[in-house]
Amino acid sequence: MLFLNSSVLKAVEYDPAAKTLDVTFATGREYTYFAVPEWKYDELITATSAGEYFNAMIRDQHDFKER
Repeated sequence: MLFLNSSVLKAVEYDPAAKTLDVTFATGREYTYFAVPEWKYDELITATSAGEYFNAMIRDQHDFKER
Protein backbone atom coordinates (compact mmCIF):
# COMPACT_ATOMS: atom_id res chain seq x y z
CA MET A 1 0.00 0.00 0.00
CA LEU A 2 1.27 3.42 -0.97
CA PHE A 3 0.31 6.33 1.27
CA LEU A 4 -0.33 9.58 -0.59
CA ASN A 5 0.10 13.19 0.38
CA SER A 6 -3.50 14.07 -0.53
CA SER A 7 -6.46 15.58 1.28
CA VAL A 8 -8.80 13.19 -0.61
CA LEU A 9 -6.89 9.92 -0.98
CA LYS A 10 -5.13 8.35 1.97
CA ALA A 11 -3.60 5.32 0.22
CA VAL A 12 -3.70 3.22 -2.93
CA GLU A 13 -2.63 -0.27 -3.88
CA TYR A 14 -2.49 -1.64 -7.42
CA ASP A 15 -2.57 -5.25 -8.60
CA PRO A 16 -1.21 -5.32 -12.16
CA ALA A 17 -2.25 -8.93 -12.81
CA ALA A 18 -5.88 -8.26 -11.87
CA LYS A 19 -5.81 -4.59 -13.00
CA THR A 20 -7.50 -3.57 -9.75
CA LEU A 21 -6.88 -0.41 -7.80
CA ASP A 22 -7.68 -0.40 -4.08
CA VAL A 23 -8.30 3.09 -2.78
CA THR A 24 -8.55 4.23 0.82
CA PHE A 25 -10.06 7.69 1.08
CA ALA A 26 -9.24 10.23 3.77
CA THR A 27 -12.69 9.49 5.21
CA GLY A 28 -11.62 5.87 5.81
CA ARG A 29 -13.92 4.39 3.16
CA GLU A 30 -12.27 1.76 0.96
CA TYR A 31 -13.10 0.82 -2.63
CA THR A 32 -11.74 -1.46 -5.32
CA TYR A 33 -11.79 -0.15 -8.91
CA PHE A 34 -11.69 -2.64 -11.78
CA ALA A 35 -10.01 -2.72 -15.23
CA VAL A 36 -7.64 0.10 -14.32
CA PRO A 37 -4.64 0.14 -16.68
CA GLU A 38 -1.23 0.37 -15.04
CA TRP A 39 -0.48 3.68 -16.75
CA LYS A 40 -3.39 5.28 -14.87
CA TYR A 41 -1.97 4.03 -11.57
CA ASP A 42 1.45 5.39 -12.51
CA GLU A 43 -0.04 8.77 -13.40
CA LEU A 44 -2.17 8.82 -10.23
CA ILE A 45 0.77 8.34 -7.88
CA THR A 46 2.87 10.98 -9.66
CA ALA A 47 0.11 13.54 -10.20
CA THR A 48 0.46 17.01 -8.73
CA SER A 49 -3.00 16.48 -7.26
CA ALA A 50 -3.93 12.83 -6.76
CA GLY A 51 -7.51 13.79 -5.88
CA GLU A 52 -8.00 15.77 -9.08
CA TYR A 53 -6.46 13.01 -11.18
CA PHE A 54 -8.62 10.38 -9.49
CA ASN A 55 -11.79 12.40 -10.09
CA ALA A 56 -10.94 13.08 -13.75
CA MET A 57 -9.50 9.73 -14.82
CA ILE A 58 -10.72 6.95 -12.52
CA ARG A 59 -13.82 7.72 -10.45
CA ASP A 60 -16.48 7.73 -13.16
CA GLN A 61 -14.60 5.63 -15.72
CA HIS A 62 -14.29 2.33 -13.86
CA ASP A 63 -16.65 -0.05 -12.09
CA PHE A 64 -16.05 -0.32 -8.37
CA LYS A 65 -17.20 -1.97 -5.17
CA GLU A 66 -16.88 -0.95 -1.56
CA ARG A 67 -14.54 -3.13 0.46
